[in-house]
Amino acid sequence: MNKLRHMNLFMRIVEAGSITKAAEKLGLSKSVLSQHLKQLEGELATTLLKRTTRRQLLTPSGERFYAHCVKMHQISEQAWDEVMAQQIEPAGKLTITAPHALMDSLVVPALTKTFLAHPKVRLSLICQDEQLDLMHHDIDLAIRVGRSQDSRYKQRLIGQFYDVLCKAKHHTPDLSAETYIANHWQGTQINHTFYKAGGSSQKLQFMATHITDNIYQTISLISAGFGIGIVPNILLPQYTQLAPVYTDQHLMATDVYTVHPYTSAVPTTVKLAQTAIKTAFDDLMFNIT
Repeated sequence: MNKLRHMNLFMRIVEAGSITKAAEKLGLSKSVLSQHLKQLEGELATTLLKRTTRRQLLTPSGERFYAHCVKMHQISEQAWDEVMAQQIEPAGKLTITAPHALMDSLVVPALTKTFLAHPKVRLSLICQDEQLDLMHHDIDLAIRVGRSQDSRYKQRLIGQFYDVLCKAKHHTPDLSAETYIANHWQGTQINHTFYKAGGSSQKLQFMATHITDNIYQTISLISAGFGIGIVPNILLPQYTQLAPVYTDQHLMATDVYTVHPYTSAVPTTVKLAQTAIKTAFDDLMFNIT
């Protein structure tokens, strides 16, 4: 038995004053509605309504049950209205994860610009290079470097950046013996392929001497003259103490995606965040180029 449906139909019968009038308002046949009432009273093993040809009266059990039906209806209406209101006025918790290289430079500026006007939204930000499971960690939106292999989630390409092999500004590296500073996700054996404008390429291999936990540690070590390492081009304008090892060749572009777990109705907050981050990424890349 669908309890909530039976409770709602019972409330409608009581408020209409008769099964006939309730059936007309609901667009149901009188026999179908009568059957619902009969099944409900059978399940509860009690009489809820006393009916004659002219009127209907609630029994004591019916009065108590009707009061509960009204409360349930009010709660369901409130839940519906609140969710619908959120589609008009963004509200509630919004959890977003992004890697270190993109959180401070891209995500935070985009979110603050957009959600400052929506004080009912509560931001929860997770800065993590590891790709967390969205469902397990209750994440609404992830910014991912590279395409996710998980087909459960919706992905949207928002742009590309280039990693740049960097050195300290006034350092002249000897690539045959240079110390390499690796981000933790690169491992210890590093292979890079650099492409020139004419289509030619060269491959370089390094063994990591220093390994860092995040991109900002990498930048600090390179700036201090500890060695060379890759830094996303979107960060380079902030760090004038860095310089590219090559100015006439580059590494392959890296795709950036927004990823969310919603399959049908995407919350307004997620839509706003996606649009804001995409716009901010476009602006960032425009200023670099």
